[in-house]
Amino acid sequence: MTDRPKFELITRSSMCLLALLSIAGCKHEAEPVLAAAPTANIKVEAVHLQSSDTWLELPGRVEADPAHLVHIYAPLSGRLLNFSLAAGQEVQKGQSIAMLQSGDVAQARTDFEKGRIEVLRADNALERGKLLVAHEVMSQADFQELTAVDAAAHAEQERARQRIRELGFSENGTTDMTAITSPISGTVLETGTANGEMQRSLETTSGIATIANLDTIWVTGDLFEQDLSVVHRHDPVDITFSAYPNETFHGSIANVGDSFDPATHAVKVRVVLSNPGHRLKPAMFARLRVAQPALARIFVPLAAVLHEGNATGVYVPSSDGKYALRQVKTGATRGNQIEIVSGLRDGDRIVTEGAAFLREPVGD
Repeated sequence: MTDRPKFELITRSSMCLLALLSIAGCKHEAEPVLAAAPTANIKVEAVHLQSSDTWLELPGRVEADPAHLVHIYAPLSGRLLNFSLAAGQEVQKGQSIAMLQSGDVAQARTDFEKGRIEVLRADNALERGKLLVAHEVMSQADFQELTAVDAAAHAEQERARQRIRELGFSENGTTDMTAITSPISGTVLETGTANGEMQRSLETTSGIATIANLDTIWVTGDLFEQDLSVVHRHDPVDITFSAYPNETFHGSIANVGDSFDPATHAVKVRVVLSNPGHRLKPAMFARLRVAQPALARIFVPLAAVLHEGNATGVYVPSSDGKYALRQVKTGATRGNQIEIVSGLRDGDRIVTEGAAFLREPVGD
């Protein structure tokens, strides 16, 4: 009888112990476990170096070839008559573009006439001097003086004659009107005067007209200092214009400038293009693309790159099934991919889809 209570006590103690162990086991199962990041929408892929063509793009514009461009100025002062040129008009070499009525011509002819009279007077004096010297009435010194005066008179007359011819007139003419002609065939780019205006040939800074032959044109681009070493003469160039978005023009670099523009700190590169139909107009904007050697680069999807403030990074998987954000530096965009300049190596695995789900939550 004495053993039964002891047995019951042991039994009850065992039951209590089992209950406590059961409760403890339940509590252990309920403790939270740090789970791996969600993988349902995550895609991990290895990145590799890709060989791709590269281009250097330069801003540019169309210019008339200076070797086939002229600024026409009045050859002398006077009134401009019969002038009717307009920008865009085509003219032919030797075509009269205006008439100029000038008082300078009358002055030049007066000077020539005075010179002719002085020559006649000096010639007559010299002939008389020869007779007087022959009869020993005039000294040799006086005769030499007559000879010098006669030579000076002839020189002055020749100067007056040349002046008339420089003005485009003949010393035997009578008109004070002269035609202003185009020295080349081309297109009028701009005009700087109007019919009836007075021209001051030595004072004006604006010409009558600017004419250019646009059968060939220049496309000049700005090459900046950091790219100077990768562009050379004869490099092939593809050129596009906003006016013709579906066309690409092809040429080669004819010249790389030797001095930097102080305003842009760039040198000029020049491409010469033929221009049939004059479709390319001076001052049109252009885009020059110069091919560069192919480079092996890493490209990743745009969605793989995350931006946190000033930092840029991609998620890479770790050995414990979690993901770490790695800082990278990005470069050029190509379609829906972006270049990784630094931060990744060939063969690295990154999250290419679902990277946004791995962001750390902000706030509570």
